[in-house]
Amino acid sequence: MSIQGTVQQAAPGLLGFDINADISAINPKSNVEYARELVQAGYRYCLRYVPVGELLDPDLTAAEAEAILAAGLALMPVQHVFEPGWLPTGPMGTQVGQRAVQWLQGIGFPGGVNVWCDLEGVGNTSAQQVIDYCKSWYAAVKAAGYVPGLYVGYGVVLHDQQLYDLPFQHYWAAYNTDSSIPTRGWQLKQASQHTHVGSLDYDDDTTHTDALGGTVLWLTAG
Repeated sequence: MSIQGTVQQAAPGLLGFDINADISAINPKSNVEYARELVQAGYRYCLRYVPVGELLDPDLTAAEAEAILAAGLALMPVQHVFEPGWLPTGPMGTQVGQRAVQWLQGIGFPGGVNVWCDLEGVGNTSAQQVIDYCKSWYAAVKAAGYVPGLYVGYGVVLHDQQLYDLPFQHYWAAYNTDSSIPTRGWQLKQASQHTHVGSLDYDDDTTHTDALGGTVLWLTAG
């Protein structure tokens, strides 16, 4: 069964959040009840995680995705990253990208939406290995009908021009990045402070239209 929704381009200046927790974690509220409270607080979208390897509870499920959409929040998936010091390669990029696709297709997540690669905390390796990883991840995700995006954090090894030269057309700035994207810029920026609500800890994000007119692509209820 497929998750039903409409792919839309994001308007600039909208507040959202990324979170590594099921939004039903504040009990006894349901997913929809809590998501509606977030909408009332001014949030317009949510980014939720999918596995990089084995299942990391609580990764995004079909039930949670449907609840997020039903509450009026737009939704985009982001894939977990490995522990700091990881060493990317081209074949790894294919494997990891295919894992994201496997999970998303398994929960019925439709194509046409930005799926984000988390690039940060890379170990002592060459720029070419990172480039090969990113290109292979991009190819695997795009081949499945999703729109690859790149979250750029700390320790990415690549300099700014190398980041821009990657095939990505959608870039998300981490709160701690020291990179910039020449010519294009960012479509999503993460805030430096964390927000705490009950037992949940999440990061605020803001949408932007980049210098080439690009915006993020997300799923809405309609």
